[in-house]
Amino acid sequence: MAKPFTRLAAALALTCAPLTLRADEVTVFAAASMTNAMGEIKQAFEADTGHDLVVSLAGSSALARQIQQGAPADIFISANPNWMDVLEQDGLLEHDSRFALLNNSLVLVAHGQNAGAMQISELPEKLGDGKLAMALVDAVPAGIYGKASLTTLGLWDSLAPRVAQTDNVRAALALVAIGEAPFGIVYATDAVAEDGVTVVATFPADSHPPIIYPAADIAGRDTAAENQFLEYLRGDKARAAFERQGFVVIPQ
Repeated sequence: MAKPFTRLAAALALTCAPLTLRADEVTVFAAASMTNAMGEIKQAFEADTGHDLVVSLAGSSALARQIQQGAPADIFISANPNWMDVLEQDGLLEHDSRFALLNNSLVLVAHGQNAGAMQISELPEKLGDGKLAMALVDAVPAGIYGKASLTTLGLWDSLAPRVAQTDNVRAALALVAIGEAPFGIVYATDAVAEDGVTVVATFPADSHPPIIYPAADIAGRDTAAENQFLEYLRGDKARAAFERQGFVVIPQ
């Protein structure tokens, strides 16, 4: 006759086994401007579901090109609809999985914590011989939005020779934070994440295309865990994490 402890251990093993089998890994490629929010979401999602969430952060253009080249991404969250459009046109998204997740805004930041507010029109004069830090203006969404705004405001031609371009928006933020550039153009959410900069101006929303972050499931490996994560992005915990970092969550 089996001992009670033995029977209990066997029952527990049978009960737990399906949970272990259901655990999966989800790889998310996300825009660098989402660094802090995705850190929160990763921790909460793993705790709530038992799945492992692998988050790769970089400029949206670099991530999209990696996906085109076969990188093993399950989910892509871009800081610009254009790069999601490219992947959709290439047939690399699961049908009907794409949705608009977040909005953001564009700000001018200055080095240090005591910089005073200013008009964006003052930037060429205040910049002097210094550099304006921006993400790649023809490839990375934050840089594209920034160039569009400066062009609309009639400032791009005078500022273009003084722009220091970086691979992603967080790298532009870092240049300002360490004092290598006196000013930079980043998302409002980036400024929230860095104590070494001050927001001195906000770019008018009508000076650039709307800043929309779409999310989608990459074609090729459609799992229950991926679908669960996409639903998690629409849930209350993810919403709270995004809002803490200054994002505006688009109603679904």
